[in-house]
Amino acid sequence: MSKVVTIRQLLEGAVHYGHQTRRWNPKMKPYIYGAKNRVYIIDLNKTQAMAETAYEALRDIAEKNGKLLIVGTKKQAQTIVVEEALRSGSFFINQRWLGGTLTNFRTIQKSIRRLTEIEEMEESGAINVYPKKEVALLIKEKDRLNNFLGGIKEMRKLPDALFVVDPIEDHNAVAEAKKLGIPVFGIVDTNCDPDVVDYPIAGNDDAVRSIRLAVQLMADAMIEPKGGQVVVAYQDKAEEDITMEDVIVNVERQAEENERRRKQRFDERRRRNDRRRDGGRDNRDTRRRPDARSNEERTTTSRPNTAVEAKSNNVKEEE
Repeated sequence: MSKVVTIRQLLEGAVHYGHQTRRWNPKMKPYIYGAKNRVYIIDLNKTQAMAETAYEALRDIAEKNGKLLIVGTKKQAQTIVVEEALRSGSFFINQRWLGGTLTNFRTIQKSIRRLTEIEEMEESGAINVYPKKEVALLIKEKDRLNNFLGGIKEMRKLPDALFVVDPIEDHNAVAEAKKLGIPVFGIVDTNCDPDVVDYPIAGNDDAVRSIRLAVQLMADAMIEPKGGQVVVAYQDKAEEDITMEDVIVNVERQAEENERRRKQRFDERRRRNDRRRDGGRDNRDTRRRPDARSNEERTTTSRPNTAVEAKSNNVKEEE
């Protein structure tokens, strides 16, 4: 039987790259395979097992008609969060987390009702009876509320599960969910504390490919029980998967390729600077001022002709 996600898929998603070795959480040690070029390499065997556990747990929630709230406010996650939330029928927050979004949900619902009210006024044309200045203020208020609450506008009750792209970036969301007993799923990089997440998935929480893979996998868990089309789960049908030794070889090759490209860019930049410097020297050599006569010519021209002057003086004396 095929795996929910294979090591090959995780490798292609750059899930194995952790943070630099100077930035780490000792609690992540069991999930670290080693380090290359002062960057931790995550053990994808552990990631695969963690992803399997998280997928099955979230699928069970979906089978009971549970709802998922996906949170990813870091820049590289914002678009992915929206796309996968819409695909899976989940709620999302991809801008700043408003304090009390879960723990003070009644107040948040008031803001959502205000957002809905302004939108209905705009659709019906009732907003046009107000002065232009007040209309502008209402539109500004609507945009602000929609920016923060648009992804949970249809959320009538607390979600049944929370998925966070980065538990450090969105620690307030994690804290509120834990306080309310809502199960938390999330990516834990080598600088994270895996204990704050109920269903952690060790992986790279910075690369777009890695984030996309993890969010798509969780969206698949919500879609599968409904008979929807999954895009990551069980999609690698290869009989044999790769090993961590293959991953390390790939990392070394990638490091060599990066070094080659770095040297190539350095050489190109040096040649470009040399050409610019040589061109400037040639321009200085060929550039001539308006009075381009030699020193000797200028000296000869400026020296008085004493013989002519003497003759002129003699003529004046004779007169």
